[in-house]
Amino acid sequence: MHTNMIGTIVNTCTIIAGSIVGALMHRGIEEKYKNVLYTGLGLASLAIGLNATISNFHKSCYPVLFIVALAIGGIIGTWLDIDGRFKRLVNSRSKEGSSRLGDGLSTAILLYCIGPLSMLGPVISALKGDNTFLFTNATLDLVSSIVFASTYGIGMVLAAPVLFCWQGLFYLVAKISASAVSDELMAELLIVGGLMIAGSGLNLLQLKDCKTLNLLPALLVPVLWFIIRALIL
Repeated sequence: MHTNMIGTIVNTCTIIAGSIVGALMHRGIEEKYKNVLYTGLGLASLAIGLNATISNFHKSCYPVLFIVALAIGGIIGTWLDIDGRFKRLVNSRSKEGSSRLGDGLSTAILLYCIGPLSMLGPVISALKGDNTFLFTNATLDLVSSIVFASTYGIGMVLAAPVLFCWQGLFYLVAKISASAVSDELMAELLIVGGLMIAGSGLNLLQLKDCKTLNLLPALLVPVLWFIIRALIL
């Protein structure tokens, strides 16, 4: 393993550590305080998601691509029932089968993985050996994971290996081809991903169950579009 992946390793470890600390606090928190944390996490998810989307709109070369991506991705994800399968799997393996662990875990995974720091960090690490973005992201994820685990329990630690694989993928692609992860593609992914995070926020606020995991295939649409465009041109 290349030493530059130390940033991703640190980021993964902070989520594990934060989840353990948060889980230790979990049993001592009254229900009314957990509800306040749900609301706080929901508002934070909404703000982070909308910020990621809006701040990347002006960078998009294809203003309607995110609409097409959400439409196609949503249909595929619903057909596969990704959201339902994920939540049933998580809650069936949780001692708190009736808990909202599935909702919390899906939201945490999106927050940890879909963002400028988490997506650009491994690319910069691979190309320049600079882990500043990843270390900054690790600090943010440490705090977030404590809050998540204090609300949902130790099951939130399952987000750590997902983050490692996600950032590892970006790192590997950047190592293989520096031009594969272009600024244009990154902007499109952040627009779509930001809306997915905002959808998770609405779910936590109990305003609308957007079944955001069903939208995951939408992230593949911009990738396929850029591949097709490169082959044609």
